[in-house]
Amino acid sequence: MNGSARPRPESGFELYAWVFMRLSGILLLVLALVHLFYMHVLNNVMTIDFQFVARRYATPFWRTFDLMMLWLALLHGMNGLRTVVIDYVRSHGWRFVSLAVIYVVAFVLLTLGSLAILTFEPSRFAMMR
Repeated sequence: MNGSARPRPESGFELYAWVFMRLSGILLLVLALVHLFYMHVLNNVMTIDFQFVARRYATPFWRTFDLMMLWLALLHGMNGLRTVVIDYVRSHGWRFVSLAVIYVVAFVLLTLGSLAILTFEPSRFAMMR
């Protein structure tokens, strides 16, 4: 084993974060491959427009699919950044600030992305035209 590699945590939050990274990575790979296949193989750039998204989001399946991909990707990335900060930022003050920024940015992006997916209503946009 490489001397600089971190061993698997034995308990607590770090163990759950370690397990989450592995499971979310596998699930994200599957979600991303399904997304790429559906968006770029079954459909092409010429067919993807506002109406395509409206039809797609008319079903709870695709909203849930996109919401799950958003949450897993953001939390997976945030957890990775958190690990990097913990490993490399030595000053407790800078570590606190760095982690606070990561958490706030992740919260804002999760909130805005979730709102966009969950509240998308094509009829509202049709009236704006």
